[in-house]
Amino acid sequence: TNALPIWIFRPTGQYDHFGPSILLLSFLFSVSHLTFHLGSGGWSPLDTDHYQWLQVDLGSRKQVVAIGTQGRYSSSDWTSKYRLLYSDTPKNWRPYLQDGNIWTFEGNGNSEGVVRHELQHAILARYIRFIPLDWSQEGRIGVRLELYGCSYWADVISFDGHGIISYRFRSKKMKIVKDVLSLKFRTTARDGVLLHGEGQQGDYISLELRRARLQLSLNLGSNQYGSIQGHTSVVSGSLLDDDHWHSVVVERYRRNVNFTLDHHTQQFRTNGEFDHLDLDYEISFGGLAVSAKPSSGGRENFVGCMEGITYNGDNITNLVRRKKVDTSSFRNLTFSCAESSSFPVFFNSTSFVRLPGQSDSDTLSVSLSFRTWNPNGLLMFTALVDGWVEVGLTEGKVTVYMNVTQRKNTRIDISSGSGLNDGQWHSVHLNALENYAMLTVDGDEASTVRTAIPIQIQTGGTYYFGGYFMHTNTRSPQRSFQGCMQMIHIDDHLADLRAVEQGHIGTFENVSLDMCAIVDRCVPNHCEHGGRCSQTWDTFSCNCSGTGYTGATCHTSMYQQSCEEYKHLGKSSGSYWVDPDGSGSIAPFRVSCDMTEEKVWTTVKNNLSPQTSVSNADQEGKAVLQITYNVTDEQVLSITGNAEYCEQYVAYACRMSRLLNSPDGVPFTWWVGRKCSCGIEHNCTDPKHYCNCDADLRSWKEDSGLLVYKDHLPVSQVVVGDTSRAGSEAKLTIGPLKCQGDREWNYWNAASFTSPASSLHFPSFRGETSTDISFYFKTSSTHGVFLENLGTTDFLHIELRGSVVSFSFDVGSERVELSVRSPVPLNDDQWHRVEAEKNVKEAALQLNGQYREVRPTPPQGHTKLEFYRELYIGASSGRRGFLGCMRALKVNGVTFDLEERAKVTPGVSPGCQGHCNSYAMHCRNGGKCVEQYNGYSCDCSLTAYDGPFCTDVKSLSGVGVPSEANLTQEELVFSFSTSSTPSILVYISSRTQDYLAVVLRHNGGLNITSAYSLGGLTEPHTIDVDHRNLANGQPHSVNVTRNLREIRIQLDHYPVYTYTLPGASDIHFNLVKSIFLGKVFGKSLQHAGLRGLSVEVQFNSVAPLKAALRSGLAAPVSTHGILVPSNCGASPLTISPMASASDPWHVEAAGVVFPFNEDKSSGDGVDRNFAIIGGIISIVIFTVLCIMVFVIRHMFRHKGSYHTNEAKGAESADCADAAIIVNDPAFTETIDESKKEWFI
Repeated sequence: TNALPIWIFRPTGQYDHFGPSILLLSFLFSVSHLTFHLGSGGWSPLDTDHYQWLQVDLGSRKQVVAIGTQGRYSSSDWTSKYRLLYSDTPKNWRPYLQDGNIWTFEGNGNSEGVVRHELQHAILARYIRFIPLDWSQEGRIGVRLELYGCSYWADVISFDGHGIISYRFRSKKMKIVKDVLSLKFRTTARDGVLLHGEGQQGDYISLELRRARLQLSLNLGSNQYGSIQGHTSVVSGSLLDDDHWHSVVVERYRRNVNFTLDHHTQQFRTNGEFDHLDLDYEISFGGLAVSAKPSSGGRENFVGCMEGITYNGDNITNLVRRKKVDTSSFRNLTFSCAESSSFPVFFNSTSFVRLPGQSDSDTLSVSLSFRTWNPNGLLMFTALVDGWVEVGLTEGKVTVYMNVTQRKNTRIDISSGSGLNDGQWHSVHLNALENYAMLTVDGDEASTVRTAIPIQIQTGGTYYFGGYFMHTNTRSPQRSFQGCMQMIHIDDHLADLRAVEQGHIGTFENVSLDMCAIVDRCVPNHCEHGGRCSQTWDTFSCNCSGTGYTGATCHTSMYQQSCEEYKHLGKSSGSYWVDPDGSGSIAPFRVSCDMTEEKVWTTVKNNLSPQTSVSNADQEGKAVLQITYNVTDEQVLSITGNAEYCEQYVAYACRMSRLLNSPDGVPFTWWVGRKCSCGIEHNCTDPKHYCNCDADLRSWKEDSGLLVYKDHLPVSQVVVGDTSRAGSEAKLTIGPLKCQGDREWNYWNAASFTSPASSLHFPSFRGETSTDISFYFKTSSTHGVFLENLGTTDFLHIELRGSVVSFSFDVGSERVELSVRSPVPLNDDQWHRVEAEKNVKEAALQLNGQYREVRPTPPQGHTKLEFYRELYIGASSGRRGFLGCMRALKVNGVTFDLEERAKVTPGVSPGCQGHCNSYAMHCRNGGKCVEQYNGYSCDCSLTAYDGPFCTDVKSLSGVGVPSEANLTQEELVFSFSTSSTPSILVYISSRTQDYLAVVLRHNGGLNITSAYSLGGLTEPHTIDVDHRNLANGQPHSVNVTRNLREIRIQLDHYPVYTYTLPGASDIHFNLVKSIFLGKVFGKSLQHAGLRGLSVEVQFNSVAPLKAALRSGLAAPVSTHGILVPSNCGASPLTISPMASASDPWHVEAAGVVFPFNEDKSSGDGVDRNFAIIGGIISIVIFTVLCIMVFVIRHMFRHKGSYHTNEAKGAESADCADAAIIVNDPAFTETIDESKKEWFI
């Protein structure tokens, strides 16, 4: 332990002298001396304001890893917030940064407690400056300070722009599969080559500064035809010309590279297909070697300092010191780093510096260098004897305004440059003399702007930089400058800013002298997935257009993860963008989704046209076809990896072009299994071979089949080896890749929590600067913790509180909480979705895709979250956990397998039931929702529709048609809507006298007639069901079911009526022939056809409308006239069931009194009397309504029975088909026996 003497401390002022052993610096992680109370002591400046600092000289460069603070001994003086600056010299200070921000440390809250901070990144410096920001409200600034760390030493080499280190290899050529190089550099130049090596075959490695950013370029080899391009370039960092040390490490193994700059690592793979770096002779540091190719020239050598240069285990700087390396190009080789002569000034929004100049001069000359991110700001202002001059930034260009009041407020405006708010240093020089003014930007004399001045100016002698505070009415609107300035010249003399700091000349306010604390908020780039970052001095923003992602940092995917998810959102077949890993690294891509079956097909197309001719064989007689897809290999793997089954159709048409050369030859084209499908099924053209093409015939043959082994899909290249013979031809077809099913059950992966003390435990995960969590839940409970993860300092928690979902987490020392309230109860046992996201800019919580809260996150503390405890789905630490079902839990796009973990966890069971409660509305047109273990399906068998949601009428593999059969039972279901009477709704004929007809007719009142003639009777048997007007243009449903002689009829929602055929009637419906919808055609067109809508017609398993509306399918269906598909089937019945208010069986309407809660009962006897009286009245009303319902039901039942009379007039009908029409006077025409069969 080394206790450094008191003279190493340099304060701005002191209140107490430093007592012995009070301020100590310990290295090698010693026990803190701050806890020793050895008398009074500590540092407390005379003035308590924001201009105080305490500076520590460590004697030489040290590596500092922690800091501890304590208040001044036995006092009310302490520092509650502070910052640290550091430098190798007592000037050009650099602030300590963490998470891309100038870091503010939390200090003390009293004078005796010790607060220690471990630095996220070690400080390597000789000088440390302690800057108090906030302090005790009871006293003043005070501190006892201790730093922790160890010694540091490294060889330093100074580069002057001419000297180059040439490190020669032991052999002339090096073929390297693994590289490790590291170095530290420091410079004020924004361009220069740090390292370069190349080979005669075109390989190279280069590390250079370009516009103060570090670029690593690699090429492991390109072929001479240009089909393989190995050049790879990666850029990192910015503002690297700040004259501070920056560390670089490059690690390469084959094509995998880690590129680390100042603790930020980029991982990438080089382009091309080669793994070795082939270098010749040497590798150079500080510039290009003399042996470099001429094409590599034109780049500047490095100017600055380097230290710790190592390459593949060799310490280059040590070899230079030992003169083991060629340094002959150096004019003067030095092993030290010269101090910078620059003196920057850092301005915030309330800063200014006032400097003196010549007064009453007819020449004005001002120049300076600046760097900023803001497009607008004031650089300089000076008042003239008559007027003023202002130099500023306007939309990224330098503008000069001169206002001369002597000539009626003559105003002169000139501007130059563009995009000068890019964070780089830019110079400005303004000269105004005699009768003209000149403006030069970045020393470009060719673009100097000149303008005439009508009169001669006279300077005022005072200049304001960065801002100004004058109490005059003539000043222009103030635009404060945020950024850095240096090299300020007034009247062609360099301003002595160090004298300004010491108070000898000029004045300043709220500036930081000898420091440029500019921060690039876009490095590292927090805009994910290719989002474009832009910034101002205070913040950054992301442009996410064209990325497929959204949010403040382009983190959240705009698309679903699979076709399966689109299906359950109610989407139909089509082309969709999918993002299989959500917010992960795989970019979204377009696929085709086929949702006509229960399992969804995902299709990815390729560039090969069907029946592509195979030609252009190489010298070996082989033709190579490259199959490309609209997706990358990683994207394809995301599809096949999550699918249960994949297939790809391959067809090889051939004429004298053998395929496998089976059974024993060397295959010309490889096929998994060495057999074609005909070889497996033993039906090849030539039984001696396993493929049709192996017969080697002059006629065209074909081998085709499906490839289903997922690991070999998709087909990316086909090599055909037998097309070079005379007369040989081949044509290849590669179908699209098709995958089906969700192997991981990602969308339906669920667990049921049956106890509030139960929870699922998952391994802890390392959070990212952006973290997203999403899941579905349903519950009947009002409270419970969904999930939480507790780290040593970090915290993440999502909870249900009544109708509110809350999301809370820690950022640094602050806790952020968001909450979203639902207008409807969340304990309704329906599925609800929660989406939470946090990033470096904001946090967002969204409920059910519409209720959302967004809140900015604190600027400090966005280190990657460290969670050391398990992730709890449910609650930990004895809190009330979630009760209900949770599914599709995803963290950063990765689905957690709840089902698998639930199998071994008490109180939690895998899967959830009750999906139809939330998703039954997706089953349209009468489809029935069927519960499944994971999810649900729609049963469309009793509808006239197909598809996963019973909405598709155009795509089905086959169609059922009526067959001639003898039926003892049948069911006829249909819906209709019409305003026309009389009308035939459905007519079913047979090849005998049997038939069934449902007719809407007018006979005094509207009724529906169901007529049966099954033989054994002299007259057809009719059933009249009298109801309200059914020709009212509204949809109505009819169900007619017969079992032997029992007939059941239901109309709309009314009760089922039961009728019985006479005993003499036959029970067989013989030889069913045809189904007519709309109209029955005979010798002439009948006027009794249906004019309206017919929907969902089904006779047993036959759906005639479905068959009629399908295109391109062979079916015995004929139509006459115009048949138009309609959406009427999607409309609900307009005659709804009886409202609860008038329903005598509805509990609330009937006034039934349930046992009351004793805790809430009133002690007032009057209330009980009212309750008794109300109960009696309710019972009387209930009894009367029941009697009325019984009488009405009895009347309708008997009315139906009395009207079941046998029809008269059937004898005169031409045929059985026409009997029902002849029986009705409204139907006057007959039906021809030889009529055609029409399905509409």
